[in-house]
Amino acid sequence: MAVRVMIRYTPPVNLYFCGLIGSGKTTIGKRIAELLSLPFYDIDQEIDRRVGYSFHRLVQEQGWVPYREIEYSICKDLARMSRDSSAIVSMAGGTVRYEWNRDILAGTGPVILLEASIPELARRVQNAHRPRVNPGSTSQEEDLRLLWEKHGHKYLASADLRYQTEGKEIDQIVKEITQLILQNPVFEEFRKGIPLTPC
Repeated sequence: MAVRVMIRYTPPVNLYFCGLIGSGKTTIGKRIAELLSLPFYDIDQEIDRRVGYSFHRLVQEQGWVPYREIEYSICKDLARMSRDSSAIVSMAGGTVRYEWNRDILAGTGPVILLEASIPELARRVQNAHRPRVNPGSTSQEEDLRLLWEKHGHKYLASADLRYQTEGKEIDQIVKEITQLILQNPVFEEFRKGIPLTPC
């Protein structure tokens, strides 16, 4: 676990999970939102809802540009929503790679980067048939490795806190991150928007 210098946010604020695909953003974010009695939003799932079918199909049929346009629209909506109430948000795997997304979400809440090794991430998504970002890559693992080599610094720069998920069961991860949220000063302003504190 690593924490950067604390940024001052003005409540209410969201809490964002970022990371490469397979890092556990959706599973972990949803579990913690339930524990804290907060709304949960998943950007990929919201894209599915808006287009009326899987974002995998959207990318396969139209490429990544329409996906990124819808993603940006969702980020703008999430930034506006944070002015009224707090929520937990699972970013898409590539959300923080794009400056326009980072800019619109800046100041709307702390970001937790979920980490695992590239081989572990590839193992987790080996049966998911997710569209690759690098068309020339020969495997999901190579695609992820190329992504991290090129864009890893953007994930690291976006994170208020980094959390290592590898080798841990989901219940342990949820418990540890929840404790960090309730105790770490990085999340002080976010805590003001939590309606219930779990026992």
